[in-house]
Amino acid sequence: MKKFIISLFTISIFMLPSGAATWSAADRVADIGAAIISKNSLPASTKFKVVNGTADNSNTSVTNTIQISSTDLTYTGNDNEVAAVISYEIGHIINGKASKDKLRNIAKAALSDTLSADNIINTAANSEYLANKTSMKDNKEADITGVDLMIQAGYNPLAMIVVLTKMPGSTLEALQGKPANSERAMNIYDYLTYNYPSKVSAGYGCQEYRAFLTYADPIVKERNSCKKKLEKFNKEQAKNKALRAKNIAQYKATGGVSGWDASYTVLKTLTESSER
Repeated sequence: MKKFIISLFTISIFMLPSGAATWSAADRVADIGAAIISKNSLPASTKFKVVNGTADNSNTSVTNTIQISSTDLTYTGNDNEVAAVISYEIGHIINGKASKDKLRNIAKAALSDTLSADNIINTAANSEYLANKTSMKDNKEADITGVDLMIQAGYNPLAMIVVLTKMPGSTLEALQGKPANSERAMNIYDYLTYNYPSKVSAGYGCQEYRAFLTYADPIVKERNSCKKKLEKFNKEQAKNKALRAKNIAQYKATGGVSGWDASYTVLKTLTESSER
């Protein structure tokens, strides 16, 4: 009998559908990306391309192609998590990150031309500290824009938190016992708690998310117990929601051009057409 059962088990393994053990994040990008584009009424001509290393989406408005990093995809384990990686990249595009960076570089170059290298304003503008703060702000904005896109497309937005906490974090976070990328993950959780409480209540069944809740729950409890902290939190989240909606609406209305893209185009045109 024992040999018979083992034989049946062995046969059943070979009879499993061929796709059952071959799920591939890279193979899912095109379909999941198309669903996010369609469900959010974003430009229908948008395509997706998995690339090695860092994704460069500075020319998406011209190429109509969104690059997705194969490295980022290694931290995904299901369709929800692939949707998180894709939505994050689209979030940066909607928020005009590439054009923001170009405008920042123009501003820094203008300061360098006007002020001496050791001027305190020039030094601060080109400091690593400011660059890190700016990058964090951009990432947090892309995260919550991505969350809105995921929800509209029917994916679990908590997957964005899970992917971030799977990715490498800082040494300081490890020493403090915090989840990797805890600031960004907490920003997403706060946004969802205020704007989509039902999504938070539904939860996400994995160890990474349970570990994150161990970190997040005391923070939420402390905030909710303080009237002033809660009022400030509610105002900030209402503002975040309004800004996300405005950015997405403008991107749709222009067929794939953010407000920052438009600003950069105007500035570039004025600069190049100047007779002086």
